[in-house]
Amino acid sequence: MRAFMGVGEGVAMPAMNNILSKWIPVSERSRSLALVYSGMYLGSVTGLAFSPILIHKFGWPSVFYAFGSLGSIWFALWRSKAHSSPQEDPELSSDEKRLILGGNVGKEPVSSIPWRLILSKAPVWALIISHFCHNWGTFILLTWMPTYYNQVLKFNLTESGLLCVLPWLTMAVFANIGGWIADTLVTKGFSITTVRKIMQSIGFLGPAFFLTQLRYIRTPTLAVLCMACSQGTDAFSQSGLYSNHQDIGPRYAGVLLGLSNTAGVLAGVFGTAATGYILQKGSWDDVFKVSVALYIVGTLVWNLLSTGEKILD
Repeated sequence: MRAFMGVGEGVAMPAMNNILSKWIPVSERSRSLALVYSGMYLGSVTGLAFSPILIHKFGWPSVFYAFGSLGSIWFALWRSKAHSSPQEDPELSSDEKRLILGGNVGKEPVSSIPWRLILSKAPVWALIISHFCHNWGTFILLTWMPTYYNQVLKFNLTESGLLCVLPWLTMAVFANIGGWIADTLVTKGFSITTVRKIMQSIGFLGPAFFLTQLRYIRTPTLAVLCMACSQGTDAFSQSGLYSNHQDIGPRYAGVLLGLSNTAGVLAGVFGTAATGYILQKGSWDDVFKVSVALYIVGTLVWNLLSTGEKILD
């Protein structure tokens, strides 16, 4: 059942990117994507906060009934209010449509996907490789953080659970800060390529820096703060690689995110398993070294191969 749930959730991010590429002008792209993704972060916070209460009062099945019911309500609203493109929305004024379509491609929907052409482009591989490197560190931190808090910082499991909410909150806040900075730079005349490289470099080198500082920290408070800063700077990736799918191929934004996110999910699978193996043989310092190395690889690949120009028409 978890696998079937994953199949359903797997289409969410490609679909979001596809719709945003049609609805959002380029000057507002980073902010809009950051806002949408921060909804996922805040959803995680809400789930972590309310699930224990529901379980305590009504038993564990209540969690699934409650969140499943919310999904059903959302689906009904989505079906009645959402439209694939501005042209299809009868409630939009002509001025709104002109504003939105002024910065977007007005071509026919994609009927066939040119896989060979897509995979022949270096910026596409920059997305795939960078997404893998990015998610390796992100998934390890989010999956193994309670264990780290418990084993290294000596927090009990209840305290660890509460502290695991902090990264999601910092990611939600910093994603929107990064989106505002990125769109401001674009408005001021910086090229999209430059903006994407700056934001993603922060999204890679920020977490790498804070993870290297953990070996020198001796107090739990500073360690938690360091983890939060790591995840906060990680959220600048929403204005880097996550926005770049819409830049290089607006008509194929969903396909491109599907490709890169597949690599990202594989990083989560392999990274989580590799962390367990490393901890059996080594230490947390070794775990963080691997993540830092991949962050650096991602930074190099991104700055060498990525572009903000449209390469797929």
